[in-house]
Amino acid sequence: MAQFDYSFEFFPPKTELAGTRLDAALDVLQSYDPSFVSITYGAGGTTRERTFKTVRRILKNRPVTPATHLTCVNASREEIDVIVQEYLDLGVNHFVALRGDPPGAVDGIYSPRADGYAYGSDLVSGIRKRSNDAIISVSAYPERHPESGDWDTELDNLKRKIDAGADQAITQFFFEPETFLKFRDRVSAAGLDIPIIPGIMLQPNFKGLQKMSDMCGVAVPFELSRKYDKAGDDTKQRERIATDYATRQVLGLLDGGVKQFHFYTLNAAPIAVEVIENVKGGSSVTKRANG
Repeated sequence: MAQFDYSFEFFPPKTELAGTRLDAALDVLQSYDPSFVSITYGAGGTTRERTFKTVRRILKNRPVTPATHLTCVNASREEIDVIVQEYLDLGVNHFVALRGDPPGAVDGIYSPRADGYAYGSDLVSGIRKRSNDAIISVSAYPERHPESGDWDTELDNLKRKIDAGADQAITQFFFEPETFLKFRDRVSAAGLDIPIIPGIMLQPNFKGLQKMSDMCGVAVPFELSRKYDKAGDDTKQRERIATDYATRQVLGLLDGGVKQFHFYTLNAAPIAVEVIENVKGGSSVTKRANG
């Protein structure tokens, strides 16, 4: 049986029905004993209150460890410091510190707020000043951030976050195991010493997947695109494609020595469960994924 650790990412629900769905997913996935669950923080801090309420509910009512996302945008340093302290006082000790992008940014250009934390590294430093014990996760980009013109720039950005006090990095999603393994080698060759957790996307809706990929500069393999085209509107088939592909990713990364994974669940449990069960059981799904 393959031995590996994993964590799950969720987003705060907008409606009562969405909250019920999130609870149902948590009911299932908490039984898999994740190392932590993270709750996202919408563009421009648009889900600030909902994120706080969701994290508080998990902390109060569930046996899993919650991590909260924070971004730099649409808040002053003083406001963010207050939010960080509120989480610390609540008992939350894990932060996913991100630069973030303001909603409706012109041409995708990020402009730091004059009285705010300018970049992810500044946010990391601000959190670290308030807590030496906090776990701070940051972002990493196996195919480079869209605003990084070259790999030197990308790795310099990661180094600044490490120097500011980051404990680990969670990557943007990607599709080929080799993409992550090459990135891991680049980080190591640059002399950067930080655990890097691959982010695995569990999105069965190809239009949504393509939109996210275009925004993030993630290359979608032709093989995967072809499979979704053939599936059309067949929901079950699309879920099978997402499951098989994610299983193949995890198996390939395990072969490369990776032992920890972060699953982007989209607030649903079935695909995550099946991927974990496939991998634990040594599934032959790789053959189906390549078919």
